Amino acid sequence: MFFHLIGYVEQIPVIFAERTPTFFELERHGIVLLTDWSGSKITKLPKFLFWIDQTHFHFLASQEDTLGLNHPDSRPGQYQPELWKYDVAEFFLLSSDENRYLEFNLAPNGGWWSSAFCGPLIPAPREPLPIPNVQTSAEVNRNGWRARASIPLSWLQKSYGFSKSTFLNACFILNSPEQIFVSAGNLGDGDPDYHRPKRFPPLDPITLA
Repeated sequence: MFFHLIGYVEQIPVIFAERTPTFFELERHGIVLLTDWSGSKITKLPKFLFWIDQTHFHFLASQEDTLGLNHPDSRPGQYQPELWKYDVAEFFLLSSDENRYLEFNLAPNGGWWSSAFCGPLIPAPREPLPIPNVQTSAEVNRNGWRARASIPLSWLQKSYGFSKSTFLNACFILNSPEQIFVSAGNLGDGDPDYHRPKRFPPLDPITLA
């Protein structure tokens, strides 16, 4: 299973398996995005993968041929606001009652941020708040950057009713400071805007043999 995408995806593949994914599996199974929000070809390709094991929801992201530009205060494994002002991978996840959605940001060096929203760009009460017990890791070398975030599955199930019927989307902001915007799902026309929960694609559950 290996995808090169020129257009948008109608569903977001999520692998369900019993073990923790590796960066090798990101290279093997990850989805490559070839065009940005405007339809222009991307020269340094981003890739993402969602993976569920018995205890965690994993988000893996990478970009080839670049070290990425991190927020200057971003530190591996640490919660850091405004990561989106620099290079970042993101996912958005709609709750089962469709009354709120989660935004999660992952920097190339493993820094992260999260917030719940009760409407497009409207933070939920008492948000943003860090998700408890998030774990991240990252690798950066001459071939590019790769980062992974692991979120407790029980927390997602309790807080957002996560299931195989969930709607979610993967996105990137890259090439900082001359940023380009990349979305796996088709969120509509106009200026780049990832906060369109009614346009999030459905999850496509995949089981590895």
